[in-house]
Amino acid sequence: MKYNSIDELLRNNQAWVAEKLALDPTYFQELSNGQTPPFLYIGCSDSRLALTKFTRTEPGELFVHRNIANQVSLTDINFLAVLEYAILHLKVEHIIVCGHYDCGGIKAALEGRTIGILDNWVNPIRELYLEKQEEIDALPTREERLNRLAEINVVAQVKNLYQTSIMRQVLHERKAPMVHGWVLDIRTGLIKDLNVST
Repeated sequence: MKYNSIDELLRNNQAWVAEKLALDPTYFQELSNGQTPPFLYIGCSDSRLALTKFTRTEPGELFVHRNIANQVSLTDINFLAVLEYAILHLKVEHIIVCGHYDCGGIKAALEGRTIGILDNWVNPIRELYLEKQEEIDALPTREERLNRLAEINVVAQVKNLYQTSIMRQVLHERKAPMVHGWVLDIRTGLIKDLNVST
């Protein structure tokens, strides 16, 4: 894979702006008027996951929070602030928790090869593996085991979402966004709905 240089990134930006303005001279003026995205996307930090490409969405459609292995951590103040802002101020209609196959965080949790902060971060996934070890270990290939753990992780993160005070509040008020659990298959580019939608 060819990577751009830092100078090419800036040139690419200028070319993209020119293309957008050629199609719609008011594009950036409208974009600067504010945001009302219908979706909050909670996904992995993996550089291959440019969700706007995979879903053909434009700037302003997705409010995004990303971290290693798409964790919904009840102690992560950054995540909790994003969630509260998305629900109370942006009034998002849908929350998407999206994991992916071939996830480095999932591999780190399953194979226990991490140290330091990363080890602490993926430990909840390791605990999920231990809870479902019999099911996961019964799968014939390493890839299938990793993929299954990625799916189990998404389901667990959807459940974690409902443990947040803001979600409990809006559920009580019957104003909660719909929640969806997805996994993206990098090998095919396709998104799999895990049918844990609410």
